[in-house]
Parts: sequence; structure tokens; C-alpha cells
Amino acid sequence: MNDPAILLQGVTKRFRDKTAVDRLDLAVPAGSLCGFLGPNGAGKTTTIRMIMSIFYPDEGMVSVLGKRSAIESKDRIGYLPEERGVYRKMRVGQFLMYLGHLKGMRGPDLSRRIDHWLERIALPDVRRKRCEELSKGMQQKVQFLAAIMHDPDLIILDEPFSGLDPVNARLMRGLIEEMHRAGKTIIFSTHVLHSAEQLCTRIFMINKGRKILDGSIDEIRAQFDPRTLIVEPLSVNGDAESRLGALPGVRSVGHAGQRNTLEVRLDTGFDPARAMRSVVEALPVRRIELRRPTLEDVFVHLVDPGDSEDNLRAMLKDQNATEINADA
Repeated sequence: MNDPAILLQGVTKRFRDKTAVDRLDLAVPAGSLCGFLGPNGAGKTTTIRMIMSIFYPDEGMVSVLGKRSAIESKDRIGYLPEERGVYRKMRVGQFLMYLGHLKGMRGPDLSRRIDHWLERIALPDVRRKRCEELSKGMQQKVQFLAAIMHDPDLIILDEPFSGLDPVNARLMRGLIEEMHRAGKTIIFSTHVLHSAEQLCTRIFMINKGRKILDGSIDEIRAQFDPRTLIVEPLSVNGDAESRLGALPGVRSVGHAGQRNTLEVRLDTGFDPARAMRSVVEALPVRRIELRRPTLEDVFVHLVDPGDSEDNLRAMLKDQNATEINADA
């Protein structure tokens, strides 16, 4: 088995009397696409900064690409930080050439690579524009280009979709998937649960600086099976709800948020196939299916009950809001 691309063992980071990261263990397999999730203030960005050797842990060990410090492998790493920023007075081409030089790139090949990637991120005509002339969405895409144009083995993206309109978020997701297929190790922090669920092969979640989830998408779905049926009766009325509620193994029945659709929650351990047969026998249905657990389900299950409403709202802010940057 290959060594992990990122390895954290017992990592703790404190800021005065606040413990931001608490005895954190993490192994990111080489070639994986890992979503790093958690509510605001959970310690995600602090962890990423320790991986990048911007901060150093008070306790524990960090290994990146087999080295004790990301600095030793800096030319093999691409990093898009949470704080967005470009050299506003520089022209886009000059900015990217400068950052390319810092990564050891030189000559005509660098210039051709910049043109190629500006085309790929749908900004073919901005090379001679000053960075300050670009919209925030465009600036973010230029920073993304700066993080990946040197063809790094490890790519770390902190909130890569924040502030992007749906078209550019889809473009970004496509490029991330393409780099993953090429064998890159990618870890990204995000509030957009839907994007993480679509993209990731693994999920890592922390809350209050501690790990609460670490596994593949399939493992997580198997572990947090909500045992919930989605039922669309031919006729939704009080009688349908009461008949479903009286079936063996049914814990509760409620509306699923879709017109004429009910959500039937089953008792822990009850066989879903048996429950589905019972539903079909009890009343005529247009549709019945076993709902797969979502990352939202998992999050609500794992966070402290007193925190779940506020944390869920923070986690879903970008997902549920329609954030359109008309200039991006």
C-alpha cells in the first residue's frame, strides 16, 4: 500500500486558551479526492494551515508527501487559500508568470501553459488586464489557475466554490474531477455539502477541533443508513398517513417536502425490504424508494444536539442560497 499523501498523528493546535484542533489523526490516501467538512469554527482552516506549514502544531506530527514539512515539497503542492487575494495592480499574465517562477517554471513553456489554462477556465482574453479589473469570481478562477498550473501532485483547496456562480462552480467541479482522474491527490474544504457529495471519494469531518467522521462515501452511507422510505401514494390524505403509521417497524410518518410525497421513518434494525412490501400491500402507491443518507443527514446526526440547528444553517448557507455573481 502506498504511503498516505497527508498524515496527521495526534495533532493539537491552541491559540491562547482556545484549542482549535484537538488530538487530530488523519490519513489522506494518495490519489484520493477528500472533502474536508465541518461547521464554521470547527478547525478546518487551522488544520489546512498546519498541513501547509503556515502554522506548526503544538503537539503531534504532520507529514506531507512523505516529508515532515510541506515546505520540503512545496513545488509538488498546489494551494488555494481561504483568503482570496491577487496583486491588484499587476496584469494577469505578469501575476501568473511571477507565481510560476516561484514554482520553478520558466520560459516559453510557462507562457504556453498560462494561455492553455486561461482558455480552460473560460478567461481567454484577460492576460493583459490588470487583476483589479476582474470581477471577484474571475479573480478566484485566476487564483485557482495559479494553484494548479505547475501540475502539482497534491492540491489543497480551501472553500473553492465560495462566491462562484453556478456556471463557474460547475466548471471548477469538472476541472477537479479531471485532475483526480489524472491521479492527483485533492483535499478541499467546503460548506457546499452537495458538491462534496458529488465529487468526493472520501469525507473527513471535524467538529470543535475533533474528528467525528472519516471514511469513503460508501462506508459513510452504510454506517448512517437513515432507514427512511420515500412514498408517493396515489392519494395523499390523513388516511394514507395513518395507515402507513400503523405498519410494523414504522417509527413516524411525515411530509417529505415534495408535493404528494410522504417520508416513512423506520425503527432501527427493521428490514427496509419488508417495510416496502408492507407499504405496497397497505395502499396503492405511485412511487416508493429507500432514501439514501445525505451528508446533511450525517451532519445532523453527528453534531451535538444543542449545536445542530445553528451548525446546519452555517453548513448549508452556500448550498441553499442562490449566490449569483453576474460579473463572474
